[in-house]
Amino acid sequence: MKINRNINNVTAINIKDFNENYLKPQKPLLIKGLANHYPAGKKWTIDYLKEYCGDVNVEIFDNSIKNNSASAFTTGDLEMKFSDYINIIAKDETSDLRIFLFNMFKRKPGLRKDFPCPYLFKGILGKMGYMFFGSKNINVRIHQDIDMSNVLLTQFHGRKRVVLISPEYSDLLYRLPFNTYSLIDLDNPDYNKYPGLHYVEADEYILEAGDALYMPSGYWHYITYLDGGFGVSYRKLAQSFKMKLIGALSLIVYMPFDKLMNLLWGNKWLAKKEQIAEIRANKAIIKKMIESIYVNDPHKKEEKTYFNSQLHPNH
Repeated sequence: MKINRNINNVTAINIKDFNENYLKPQKPLLIKGLANHYPAGKKWTIDYLKEYCGDVNVEIFDNSIKNNSASAFTTGDLEMKFSDYINIIAKDETSDLRIFLFNMFKRKPGLRKDFPCPYLFKGILGKMGYMFFGSKNINVRIHQDIDMSNVLLTQFHGRKRVVLISPEYSDLLYRLPFNTYSLIDLDNPDYNKYPGLHYVEADEYILEAGDALYMPSGYWHYITYLDGGFGVSYRKLAQSFKMKLIGALSLIVYMPFDKLMNLLWGNKWLAKKEQIAEIRANKAIIKKMIESIYVNDPHKKEEKTYFNSQLHPNH
């Protein structure tokens, strides 16, 4: 897998340039210090959130529970007071516990005033702000967001590593059918088991407190909390009808069907999905190998051009 660390980043950008250069062409962008333009950038410390939100009961996801690999995350593994969980973050120690896709703004509306939807993401989903908390060294498995929306992820405390991969590599990432995630481990990629990873290109971003990352619709992301910390994501509808449709089907059809099949078949269903993912990946590998032959051999390239001209004589 090729990882690119020479990524696009700016300290400020207007809506026109963002739309033309990143939103429409669906290109990721790191915006340094975006949170510092809002009250939350200075106000949202660990101590402040503990005092302001400490009484809220929150669902906690436990990364150590391996049976979560069978399907998409929808419900937490345990519940605790937010004040108890935030103490874990404050220690900056390794833990398997994290808070995922939590609508703290609904429980504590005053927080939205500190960090309303950024100007770049104003739209129909502008009120859907979700908070994410994670302990030091915890990973969030590689996945696409199920609704296929564009995402603006803003980090407020601690550093976070984000690996982004274009949806064009979905088959090579061994995406499980009826799901938006993969079982591969990007920290320890098994190229013997998953040879398609040889053909994947990714971008790596390090978010520091205050930074925001624009993740285009359908982009795969693999996240590691380098420190205990938290961030907020806002969403914007996918640009293309295709992505909107995939998102709708994933929410309404694919995820419920997958959960039903997990209930009925259990591990047999997971094994079947892995088999389908491998078949799709093998086809994608063959396609990449053929493409590389034509690119590297000028004579083969000429043959391909001639062959295409015979297939489409009027073009």
